[in-house]
Amino acid sequence: MANDRTPREQFKAHDKYLAFEGEEAVDASCLECFDYEYADKGVGGAMEIVTETDEFTSVCPFSGLPDFAQVSIRYTPDRKCIELRSLKYYLLSYRNVGIWYEHLVNRMLDDLVRVVEPKHMEVVIDCNPRGGLRSTVTAEYRRP
Repeated sequence: MANDRTPREQFKAHDKYLAFEGEEAVDASCLECFDYEYADKGVGGAMEIVTETDEFTSVCPFSGLPDFAQVSIRYTPDRKCIELRSLKYYLLSYRNVGIWYEHLVNRMLDDLVRVVEPKHMEVVIDCNPRGGLRSTVTAEYRRP
């Protein structure tokens, strides 16, 4: 016998959501840097570093469902460079954090600028589509 009910009639949300953590769970204390040896040499003054990952995840602060994104961090170092292992741990600390994309990109930029003290830094979060909508959010810092 065919089911004549619509999906909305068949399935209920049951007010479900997944538990998640707040922004206080983001662990910026794990970020480490190493000295940039070419800071005072002519050849290294304008070097740009781009670090990307397509393995980033956080959660929707409304439902707790996972959000997936590609993260790109582009910066011109002054005296320090981000140590990549520590960056990976930092990014993983977002895994169960409920955060809006617009807050995420600014929080990440703020944490990274505080630790690295770059000449310039840009963070781009390219979020996988949700409900058919793709979002890309960008935050940028330029030393005055």
